[in-house]
Amino acid sequence: MMTMSKNNMTIKVTPPTTGLFDLMIFARHADSQDPYNWVCSYQIQCLEPRNGEKLPENPFHFWGFHQKVRDFGIKESSHKGELLVAPEGTLLLTLQTSRPLLATYDLINKDLDAALSKKCLAAQAEEEKLSCHVLCPFQGYYRLSMFVKDLEGSTFRNAANFLIRCSRPINQNELFPSGLSMHCGSGISSNGHGLSNPSHSSPIINTKLGKCNITFHTPTDVEVTASLSKDKVMNAKYPLERYVLVTHLRTKVSVCVVLPESGIYKVGLFGRSKDHKDFAHICDYVIRCFSDPSWPPFPRVYSLWRRGCVLLEPRTGVLQEQSWVRFRIKVPKAYQAVVLGQEKTVLQQTPNMVWEGDVFTGAAGTQVKLAAKFNQHCSSLEVILAFEVRGGSPASLGCSG
Repeated sequence: MMTMSKNNMTIKVTPPTTGLFDLMIFARHADSQDPYNWVCSYQIQCLEPRNGEKLPENPFHFWGFHQKVRDFGIKESSHKGELLVAPEGTLLLTLQTSRPLLATYDLINKDLDAALSKKCLAAQAEEEKLSCHVLCPFQGYYRLSMFVKDLEGSTFRNAANFLIRCSRPINQNELFPSGLSMHCGSGISSNGHGLSNPSHSSPIINTKLGKCNITFHTPTDVEVTASLSKDKVMNAKYPLERYVLVTHLRTKVSVCVVLPESGIYKVGLFGRSKDHKDFAHICDYVIRCFSDPSWPPFPRVYSLWRRGCVLLEPRTGVLQEQSWVRFRIKVPKAYQAVVLGQEKTVLQQTPNMVWEGDVFTGAAGTQVKLAAKFNQHCSSLEVILAFEVRGGSPASLGCSG
């Protein structure tokens, strides 16, 4: 096990059996691409071998940090030495950087395949800090290899190879969701899209209630949308997209998430400015909930759900049959707002620009739509939100979390 610093090199040897071994050392100049030259040799006599698990394969040869790690932009680490310990199967590695860097990570273990390995890592890149949340689902040794590059760089370079020892592995059902990007939580990517003042800077959100609200301050020309995914959906009655509601205020965006069941979810945030047609990925969040939530979905959202639209009441997209429901909503630039269901209900606008009124839901199976007229001289209505009417008690509609 070889570790290097700027002016030092240390080799730790654990012979696999008793006997006499030759250790040969080769070297070259740090900036050279020439072949390594033999420098010296040692003979090691092992009288009693140490029985222990073999180290993971390491094609990069060195452990710990690269001897030129400061040139790569890394100043210091939360963990000293080449061996990191994850006693409960979890580890948070943080690195202070001298400039903004992007990083990717590989986690290697003899029992870990490539697909499962990706579910063990959640990476965050901030202006002066890199973080990696590591989960270890098996007992034994792991190699965590780290690769970094500058924001404008073309290739990632191996900056460190950490040896991790795990004595109590984490349950495989608690691994991260699939498909996490290198931008988890707030950081370089969210800042680059104009998002600031995050409500959650850490990429991992734990909730007992089964709901959370992620907010950012945004420029007026940036639009944000969000997706919700889970590797195995068991009991959700509606598509997961119905359990996320994005609300744009004047200088703020709110991503409200409610969960239909327990488990671990990925929330992906996407944004575009008025100059771009397509949304670009911003960052991911991991939401963990191990209670037993059963929240109903939000109403179905249509394209006219724009900046300034705020749903005050009802906050659920599933309404009780044969009941009166109070509607309160803000719809900027609307000349009229109506609710179309079993009957048509015209909402009244209050002095603080809220459209409100009481609506009778009607029979189960009815769809209730909130629509608005945006042109004073046009009679057509544009649908903004759609609600389902269902039978049963309020509890069966999932009103408790």
